[in-house]
Amino acid sequence: MDYINILKDLSTYPGVSGREDKLSGYIAKMFEKYCDSVEIDEFYNVIGIKKGKGKQGRRIMVTAHIDEIGLMVKSIDEKGFVTVSNIGGVDSKVLLAQEVIIHGKKEIYGIIGAKPPHLLTPEEIKKAVKMEDLTIDTGLPAEEVRKNVSIGDIVTFKVEPFVLQNNRFSSKSLDNRAGVVALLDIMENLTLLNHNDDIWFVATVQEEVGLRGANIAAYNINPDLAIVIDVCHGQIPGTPKESVFPLGKGPAVAVGPNLHRRYTKKMIKVAKEENIPYQIDVEPGDTGTEAWAVQVSREGIPTLLVSIPLKYMHTVIETLNVDDIKNTGRLIARFISTTGNEMEEGLC
Repeated sequence: MDYINILKDLSTYPGVSGREDKLSGYIAKMFEKYCDSVEIDEFYNVIGIKKGKGKQGRRIMVTAHIDEIGLMVKSIDEKGFVTVSNIGGVDSKVLLAQEVIIHGKKEIYGIIGAKPPHLLTPEEIKKAVKMEDLTIDTGLPAEEVRKNVSIGDIVTFKVEPFVLQNNRFSSKSLDNRAGVVALLDIMENLTLLNHNDDIWFVATVQEEVGLRGANIAAYNINPDLAIVIDVCHGQIPGTPKESVFPLGKGPAVAVGPNLHRRYTKKMIKVAKEENIPYQIDVEPGDTGTEAWAVQVSREGIPTLLVSIPLKYMHTVIETLNVDDIKNTGRLIARFISTTGNEMEEGLC
């Protein structure tokens, strides 16, 4: 698998929460290479089914969300400057001087203006940047902006992905397009491994605004076991060590009341037996991921969470180690191929 080029394609493809329809179609075509059937539901979740060799009809659901944070057009003033509101957890501090794309009747390129430090008053220097004070400058006259841009149009960040040293990759939207690449990696691994259970791969939508796609998918599929793939905070200077994870040391397997205890132990056992690097993510409460929604769907679904360490989350320079994606794929694929007997025996 060409991880770098797939990451470039997926991370730059626009797919803000609630506007994932085109991205869903793009990902569905990628699923078709590996899955026996692929569909897009009415909410734009992409669902690929890979049939197992068993006859028990058990289902394992593996999810990763595809939506990204972004902006929405709020107003256009008399000079053509565009004001915006956020969709998802956008930190206004990272918006200054960013290049953006307004997805109107046609794509309009712009920049988020920043007042030069020479012109800031002492009071402004002390204040945090507010979303409502920021504007997009397209360079176009107001009448042309209004001709192509409407209130409610989506705005995404314009970035150029790049490869860093030590197998590291940086771009926007790696939360959680990295998880989608891990889904593809699991599919590819499973073409070489026997598995009894039917695997339902779900690229979910609207995670950043309330875990909605996963909630719907879990209810409809009603799996016997669910594995959620997301990202966790990578280690950077000035952060508490117990809350972050170094890049290149493997995926983080979550432990806590939200996660199924015995299946989590099985996941860790597989990692040890297969010499797959892994880390432990202690989650005593809400994980902030789709695992929170999936676990309590219907009468309750045994759920696991595996996370890829990611630096600078919710910025345009999110950074990861590609090896962590590969090891996420290896670990989950090996787990799936060896977990049939435990499910048959009613592991709990």
